[in-house]
Formats: sequence, structure tokens, C-alpha cells
Amino acid sequence: MDESIIFKKTAFKHHITEAAIRFALDNPVYEDLLEGFANKYLVLGHDANANLLEILYNRIDENTIKVFHAMLCRKPWYDLAYH
Repeated sequence: MDESIIFKKTAFKHHITEAAIRFALDNPVYEDLLEGFANKYLVLGHDANANLLEILYNRIDENTIKVFHAMLCRKPWYDLAYH
């Protein structure tokens, strides 16, 4: 991901590190706009330890995103990553 990243404090609520989030964003297996939302994106990607993470972000502008959620991927999203 070439964009600048702003991290909200809530992105670290589940003890996922900034490095892990950046790694997953740089190596996504799935990324798309969430259905029903104008500016909420879901990324599924692995961290450096091969843990699948779910990350949510908003686009601030063409070059900047704001990550507000990151955690180990929950089962409802697995099919998107491994479909």
C-alpha cells in the first residue's frame, strides 16, 4: 500500500502492532469497500507471523487512509480470504 496511514487509537485495541498492520496492508489477500458503506474498507491480510488479520479503514484522500480497527480475523471473513 503506497498511501500514508493514520492510525486511530482504536486500531490497537486488540493488541495488533503498527508493524503487523502495515505488513498486512502491504500484503492483502482481500480488500474491498464494505457493502452498505460509502467509505469503510475491509482488508484481510497476513502479518509477518502468518496470522490472518482483519483491518478496517476510511479513505481520507487519494493518498491517505485512516486505520481504525485491527484484530485477528473472525470466522465470518475467512471465506473472503480463502475463496
